[in-house]
Amino acid sequence: MNLYFQDEARFVIMDHLGKYITASACGVKPIVTYQHIFKTTYLYGSYSPINGDSFVWEINEVDTAIFEAYLKAFSMHNPKEYKIVVIDNAGFHSTKNIEVPENTFLLRIPPYNPELNPCEQVWQYIKNRFKNQRFETMKNLKDWLNEMVCKMKPETIKSITGNHHFLNAFNN
Repeated sequence: MNLYFQDEARFVIMDHLGKYITASACGVKPIVTYQHIFKTTYLYGSYSPINGDSFVWEINEVDTAIFEAYLKAFSMHNPKEYKIVVIDNAGFHSTKNIEVPENTFLLRIPPYNPELNPCEQVWQYIKNRFKNQRFETMKNLKDWLNEMVCKMKPETIKSITGNHHFLNAFNN
């Protein structure tokens, strides 16, 4: 049995500028390159604060059919493991007309409480490294996301998602 937190995040090829440390005089803004292109992709991710396991999909949109396909693929990741998956109340997470795999239990957090989903901190971790990056093509962005997700070790995931409340409740 394992506990996972699931969420989606949108990534846009448009530049995301952050603060720069410069050797310039105080009050002088640095000059940076900028492109205004708006193409998106999404990461669907499930992260375990218990053992640092993760399962991530990169996909171009969000809807109920994709969420159902994601759950099916996720159920095949460590198929003998029973997964308790904490989800938010996104409209496409509706479970009325979808088949939830037998080894998966979906647990909703209360509406408008993203702070209860540590997956939000994983997205923040990735997006903090996303600032001031420039991607000429969608392929460059997807390659960067793939590399970023692949190099996140279980220890990193546990440190980001770990919370003594979850860990104590699950280990007792």
